[in-house]
Amino acid sequence: MPEGGSRPSIARVWIDSPLPQLDRLFDYRIPPELDADIAIGVRVRVPWRSAGRFVDAYVIDIVDSVDFTGVLSLVETVVSPVPVLAAEVALLSRRASERAAGSAIDIVRVAVPTRQARVEKAWLAAGEPPRLPRVEAVEVTGYEKGVVERAITDGSRLAIDAVPLGSQRESGWISRWALTLAEAATQSLAGGKSAILAVPDFRDQEQLAAALDSLLPPERIVRLDARQSNPDRYRAFLKCLGADPVVIVGNRSVIYAPARRLGLIALWDDGDPLYGEPLAPYVNTRDAALLRQEQQAAALIFIGHSRSTEVERLVELGWLDAVAPSPSVLPKVIPTAQQAGGDRMAAQARIPSTAWTAARVALESGPVLVQVARPGYAPRLACTECGQSARCLRCEGPLAQKSARSIPACAWCGALAVDWHCENCAGTRMRLVGAGGASRTAEELGRAFPGVRIIVADGDRPILSVDSEPALVIATRGAEPVASGGYRAVLLLDGERMAARESLRVGEDCLRWWSNATALAARGAPTYLVGVGGALAQALATWRQSEYAREELADRRRLRFPPAVRVATVTGTLDAVASAIGALEIPAEDVLGPVETGPGAVRTIVRFDYAAGTGLAADLRAEVIRSATSRRRALAGKSAGPAIPANLRVRFDDVEPFETGL
Repeated sequence: MPEGGSRPSIARVWIDSPLPQLDRLFDYRIPPELDADIAIGVRVRVPWRSAGRFVDAYVIDIVDSVDFTGVLSLVETVVSPVPVLAAEVALLSRRASERAAGSAIDIVRVAVPTRQARVEKAWLAAGEPPRLPRVEAVEVTGYEKGVVERAITDGSRLAIDAVPLGSQRESGWISRWALTLAEAATQSLAGGKSAILAVPDFRDQEQLAAALDSLLPPERIVRLDARQSNPDRYRAFLKCLGADPVVIVGNRSVIYAPARRLGLIALWDDGDPLYGEPLAPYVNTRDAALLRQEQQAAALIFIGHSRSTEVERLVELGWLDAVAPSPSVLPKVIPTAQQAGGDRMAAQARIPSTAWTAARVALESGPVLVQVARPGYAPRLACTECGQSARCLRCEGPLAQKSARSIPACAWCGALAVDWHCENCAGTRMRLVGAGGASRTAEELGRAFPGVRIIVADGDRPILSVDSEPALVIATRGAEPVASGGYRAVLLLDGERMAARESLRVGEDCLRWWSNATALAARGAPTYLVGVGGALAQALATWRQSEYAREELADRRRLRFPPAVRVATVTGTLDAVASAIGALEIPAEDVLGPVETGPGAVRTIVRFDYAAGTGLAADLRAEVIRSATSRRRALAGKSAGPAIPANLRVRFDDVEPFETGL
């Protein structure tokens, strides 16, 4: 403290800038007239370089002296007196960005919503709200008594296998995984601490919200997600800053919600790719949750019907404790590796006769779910005469058909295929090739089950729930509605096509899609997995997804593929990438590439052990800054010659390059 106990007068701030070289603290003197409003976490505006230019910034610290001996510029103004960047979120942003060789301010942009002045003024005018009554803890059912409760009290870490059933509540039929998280959240609130519950998309969020509504008063629940309007999201964000513990529910960015007294972090279905942040520094929600749990000593729960290899690795290391349902629940799964059936109607519907018969019987008492691989109608059109793929005569794009009566159109340029002819044989007729999407499947099943109500659910036609009346529900993977009382039968079609996708994660993705659909069935209702055999079918039929994840992880270790090791993808010009890779101490066998990714751009992947991550991230970050500053000097010189390429780009733990090979 300075002499006389006066308040420190220097603000250390993060500048809101995308430039990597500015990812550090800058010092500004606090003028006396702003002293009362400036606090750690508030938004301010500060002068930048030339006179009259100002930039936004966040106050990270307030001190009385710094090493700089010159004259410090003054903070220009306080944008808002609300400390929107909580200390715990600032620390998490810094740690996550350093792990990913990125900028902390890029994470702050995701964590802190855009300011809404009217909402903020109303919140400030309302003052401190009255304290809420104490919440009573609800027992976490479906597991050994006290296991989950003790973990929340002790701040432990769990990998929970979800109970593959539903439950009837006042608000409707709710999946048991959502009820488990809601019960766990009451345990945290009863202990006087907040809970953060993350789900991949709005369908899961609606399920979780319904479960929470059945156990908690609405003032204890905060929804914070990207689908909200800007005012609603900012209003919810400000509620998180209050003194009372709350349950904060949202998608991937909810992991950065402010919660100083945090008792629980939980992720449902962590293997879902929607948890991958598409913006730099591309931090996955799972990784941010692990960092925040360690930082704030909160309990951590990963829950799912199928276990990801990342979670399995942490279980094997002893970092997570595995918890299974007690008593165990084994869904009735019947693999049928043969597509064709003896019944003519079954063959028309693309399902085995046994599954067709089971669906017909199930439709007498309730809805039946049919999962397909893709939306739409025709996957491919081909010439009837020669079989060559039908292509657009204008741009050579593939032709597609939205319905049986629609005119084929180009999937690239949208041109209608009027007066089309085959460039190979001059034929003028087309035919459908391969299994269709949701629309075509609905058409086929409509003929196979005449008079039955048909419901199609996909990305264009989102449906969250259906009633208990008989219906055939055709849904794409991940878009399956919840049926009241559970589905009387589940048919998993196109399994062979799903499993044939070129991807490092194809096995665990398929198992996750199929397991989540199977869990929507009523207790004892059959699930038919069509066209798939081997280890995947066995894991689903025996409901031992964790064993499949264990074997998959063992294979990844032998091949040195993630998550057995970490990877970093370095993209840029050949010289920039070569320079960056040359600065690393990486064995030659762990450097994959370079491969060309576009005009003048290449990509190289480096593999490394987890222990080397901190040092390697720092080295790559230094290369990114060096590349950015070198480019800036070249631009300032305005030298003649070819255009200067974009800056070096680094992405950690990205499996996309493994999707289709190097």
